[in-house]
Amino acid sequence: MICGSMFSGKTEEFIRRVKRSVIAKQKILLFKPKIDDRYEANHIISHDGKKIESIVVTKTSDIVEYITNKQIDVVGIDEVQFFDQHIVNLCNKLANDGVRVIVA
Repeated sequence: MICGSMFSGKTEEFIRRVKRSVIAKQKILLFKPKIDDRYEANHIISHDGKKIESIVVTKTSDIVEYITNKQIDVVGIDEVQFFDQHIVNLCNKLANDGVRVIVA
């Protein structure tokens, strides 16, 4: 979990961690909430312009639909505070199943 105030570099750190997983050739799915429409719709973008492609979803159950029956090594969720209360249970389940979970 990457925490901090606005403009503290959370998304930049999120992208850095995800890129390490890309280098390791791990299977990754990245998500962002639809409400975060500050920049490009299908990318997670830091204030300094770094970006990485993501899937836009509106609720936790949308994430579940994307990951069901897939072999995923890493799940990343940016702006996790905008999701419903079920996001905590999903993150715990994924982690307990051996998936690396990165949230900011």
